[in-house]
Parts: sequence; structure tokens; C-alpha cells
Amino acid sequence: MATTAALRDGYAAGQGPGPVQARAGFALQGALLPDLLDRLLDAPATPYAALANADLGLYPVVDSADWVERVLAAGVRTVQLRIKQAAPGHLAQEVARSVAAARAVQAQLFINDHWRLAIEHGAYGVHLGQEDLHTLSAADLAAIRDAGLRLGLSTHSYWEVCRARAHRPSYIACGPIHATTTKDMPWRPQGPDNLAYWCRVLAEPVVAIAGMDEPRSRVAASCGASGIAVVRGIVQAGDPEQAIRRLQQAIAQGRAGAPHPVPALPRPTLAGPVPRD
Repeated sequence: MATTAALRDGYAAGQGPGPVQARAGFALQGALLPDLLDRLLDAPATPYAALANADLGLYPVVDSADWVERVLAAGVRTVQLRIKQAAPGHLAQEVARSVAAARAVQAQLFINDHWRLAIEHGAYGVHLGQEDLHTLSAADLAAIRDAGLRLGLSTHSYWEVCRARAHRPSYIACGPIHATTTKDMPWRPQGPDNLAYWCRVLAEPVVAIAGMDEPRSRVAASCGASGIAVVRGIVQAGDPEQAIRRLQQAIAQGRAGAPHPVPALPRPTLAGPVPRD
């Protein structure tokens, strides 16, 4: 379908939005587009559980139970455990320990990718990337939902936001907001303008991710982001506890200040390479 292809591919590089994007932008602000994508993508109609606290605030992404415990002790109440490679037994131990630590302080812990372990150990939620949606079946996604786990989905473009929205997740992560060296991606950074757009038109909580430091976290908060995901800015800080306090202060300042202007439509993010700043 032409409409599906246009949404998938985004805007042509260097061009502004055409009629398809304009209609899609209009539909996204109403109720039409999710219904349309249910038919196009065969996405589940049943939503995932809502967040107990949609004000995610500072959202560290860490790679060990040690770090989960440390950021929780510093006052963080939403955290993601992202372990890309580990022996199965060690991975299960890390998940179980992280779940116990989060449960002890009623924090929202999301397990990246490893949804079976998240279900087995009773994690609060699962975070998946777009590539995971290609490999998980409808039954797998239903298992996450039926277990009562919350679901967060990563997005990088107009099409991916639409695709994620059709799955009725608990939150949608938008990125890269700024250029990042944590992974190579063919996406242009979305920047604060796109972030402000998604925060305005999406009913789900929006998480901003990639390249976040104190000034950028302040701006992201002014855009309306419910959560600001930070990867290197905490685990690579000389004083992680101080970094957490300063990032939390920056988020509070951004929310208390003037809101970031919202564009009529987001700019295209497809076609790379991603510029470094």
C-alpha cells in the first residue's frame, strides 16, 4: 500500500512532509491512525498495563544488578536493566536480584529484551526495540501482556512511532534525540522539536533517549517528556550519585520553565549517516 510504504520510509531526504504525512499527522492526533494500523499490521487491540507512575523522571539504563541497586539507593524510581550478553545462569541471577531490589522500594524496573526472564521473575515491565517486534510472534507479545507486565518500545522515525502506537504499549521511547556513540544507527537525531511533537500528539508517556546530559535533559523535560533515559551520563560519571541529583534537578527545572515550541509536523529522520555533535 502506498500509505504504508510512505509511513514506513518517512519523508524523502531533504524534502518536507507531503499529503500522506500531513494526513497521518492529523490522524495521529485523533483516533483514526491506531485503528488503521490495527488493520494494516494485525496489531493487538488490547493495551498493555498502564504505568503505575507515568512521571518516569530520570530513567537510567544500566547493565548490572549492582547498578540497579545503586541508582535505586540514590532515589531513582524507574530503571532499565540492559544486559546484551551474559551466560544464562548469570543473566537469570541479575534479573532476579534487580527485580527484588526494585520491588523493595516499589520502583518500576524494565528488563531490556529478555522477556521470558522478566515474566519468570515478575519484573515490572519489558523494554523492546523495533528489531524485537520483527522476531517476536503475536503469541510472545500476548504472553508479556497477559502476564501483566508493562511494555516500552523504542522508536526512531515516524513509521516506527506509528507501529509502536498500534501495539498499545505502556510508553514509547523516541530517539536518538541527540547523536550518540553507544550504537551506530542510520537515523538522524530527532532533536527537541521532534520530541516536543511526539509529546504533544501521543497519549502514551514519551521517553527521550540518546545523548542526554544536564542541559539536554532540561530541554527534554521542557518538551514534555515523561522520562529522560540516561546511559553513559551516570555509569561513567566520577560521582554517579551527584550526577543523578544534578540530572533530577535539571529535569525539574525544565518542567518548571517555559515549554519548548511544538512544530506542526516532525522533520524526517531517515537516511544517514547520523551526524556527530
